[in-house]
Amino acid sequence: MSGRTYTQAGSVADAVAAMAAGARPVAGGTDLVVGARHGKSPLPQAMVGIHRIPGLDSIEVDPNGAIRIGALVSHAAILDSPLLAEQAPGLLDASAIVGSHATRANGTLGGNVMNASPAMDTGAPLLCLGAQAVLTGSSGTRRLGLDELWISPGRTAASADELLEAIELPAPSGAGARGSAYVRLQYRRQMEIAVVGAAAVVRLSADGGRVADAAVAITAVTPVIVRVSAAEACLVGADLSGGGEELEAALQAAGRAAAWAATPISDVRASLGYRTQMVAVMTRRAAAAAIARARGQQVRVPASDWSVVR
Repeated sequence: MSGRTYTQAGSVADAVAAMAAGARPVAGGTDLVVGARHGKSPLPQAMVGIHRIPGLDSIEVDPNGAIRIGALVSHAAILDSPLLAEQAPGLLDASAIVGSHATRANGTLGGNVMNASPAMDTGAPLLCLGAQAVLTGSSGTRRLGLDELWISPGRTAASADELLEAIELPAPSGAGARGSAYVRLQYRRQMEIAVVGAAAVVRLSADGGRVADAAVAITAVTPVIVRVSAAEACLVGADLSGGGEELEAALQAAGRAAAWAATPISDVRASLGYRTQMVAVMTRRAAAAAIARARGQQVRVPASDWSVVR
């Protein structure tokens, strides 16, 4: 006998009670089960299924324009959302390259975020979009920015009895068109994790002539996914008119700044030096794709494909 137990939660309160007693929540199980099969970590002794909890699988807009993405929303559902395609295409870029078709159909955004992997694809665009995690536990509900949530690889600031209910994206602020994108270095299209990844969100000036605001985040090259303020500063103010020389210079500078901020490792998938060089390349591509989208140009999802052939 393994001694393992499994219960099915019918509400958030049920799940929180089970977690307070030591159970670990499971929905799609695409990371948990695969990890156990590969010997990375055993299955928990106690698990609580959360996949039937009502209300956690929807994508909604509140009266203030913020988007609430339920923790059980799958990557496939993100790809099918016209709202997210318009407001957060960078998130679609990420969900489009998560695992295989089966993984995207079953894997949830909540599971991706709470695994706290520095190589997760959805993390960088969410961080650039200012996403907050909505956590509910025995003491009530609180909100944490993702930069507060992720502590180290595989660890979050959530208490053992706190369940992620949703990810909230704040309503866009400021005049001017906005665009977002995520790209990654990949050796194959499916069943791959990021060797290096980067996301960018940009807002243009009201007349569309300059970059008014920017956010840049890098994936798989720091202990947790982080924004790079120095790269953002390189993009802000870039002139989009003329022959494009100033924009290209800004993109190059942002790439160099991101590479300076990276602290990659060498492993069987890539060396430290190669990863450092690719941080600059991925950052330039992500920023270029985000700016192109903000200017109304068609950039197909995932942007990783567009940036390779542009």
